[in-house]
Amino acid sequence: MTSHLRAAPDRDRFTDETERFRRELLAHCYRMVGSAHDAEDLVQETYLRAWRSYSGFEGRASIRSWLYKIATNVCLRAMEPRPIRVLPSGLAGPYDGPDRAPSPTEPGEVSWLEPLPDRWIAPPADDPAAVVVARESVRLALVASLQHLPARQRAILILREVLAFSAAETAEILDTTTAAVKSGLQRARARMDTLAPEPAELLEPTDQRARALLDGYIAAFERSDAGLLEQVLRADATLEATPFRDWQSGRPMCIHILDTYVLGAPGDWRMIATTANGQPAAVVYHRNANGEFRADGAVVLSPTPTGISSVIKFHDPALVARFGFPEVFAH
Repeated sequence: MTSHLRAAPDRDRFTDETERFRRELLAHCYRMVGSAHDAEDLVQETYLRAWRSYSGFEGRASIRSWLYKIATNVCLRAMEPRPIRVLPSGLAGPYDGPDRAPSPTEPGEVSWLEPLPDRWIAPPADDPAAVVVARESVRLALVASLQHLPARQRAILILREVLAFSAAETAEILDTTTAAVKSGLQRARARMDTLAPEPAELLEPTDQRARALLDGYIAAFERSDAGLLEQVLRADATLEATPFRDWQSGRPMCIHILDTYVLGAPGDWRMIATTANGQPAAVVYHRNANGEFRADGAVVLSPTPTGISSVIKFHDPALVARFGFPEVFAH
């Protein structure tokens, strides 16, 4: 009983000092591993480890950098036995073979990148600068590119360039030297230059033009209207969908695949607008043989002033609940 009473104030103080960092730690773990589900588990592990060692925390570093040290090393250990998570465009170039319906990869053949609901990591609305940084640092193209870096280079790049830790702080977090951090950052930057596409001028999800493009994309699916897709997609648009290896480049090819193999009849699809990875998104429902609209997955768009530059569809019904929506769409 005495031990319990003595521990209670420590637990309260621990919560007061650490809980405010949970959302940004979740974003950090997501950037590291490319999976929202895994990131949740890794943050839980981070807090368990932090609590167990809290009595020995001496305050030589800030509580924030101490937590990032634990979280980063939890991620590095978790990544050792796992293949990297990718999007179809990270496997090969766009499909240019004979016309055929896309076929999915075998279960477990590829580890796919997952989208991250914005509501999981949203900073306070009264901090506009933090909101913009949070959005830009989890955009799908960036997170997908990060996955191709060696794990420690990935950690160095994120800690230095996303989270703005100094070289000395990063070295302390990773138990290495400042020289090793500077060298790792140089190599990571060089690799990212070869991986990352030219940054598109993406519209913020709150921009009315972005919302209009999302609304147009949703309407195209719900009405099975390929003409509407013509209006919202850029000429150089790309289309990717997990778990399919093939992906398409160019508006004509994207529309052909969607119109021929996906759109179906008017009323087959329902979508609800949301945001993911700092981008406009929608959860997706498909009508089954009983007329029910069942969870199908999520789609994330890259809106620009001249139209949608990329569409990435994630075929995973569990994502709908992860975004906070019901499994069955009530219409």
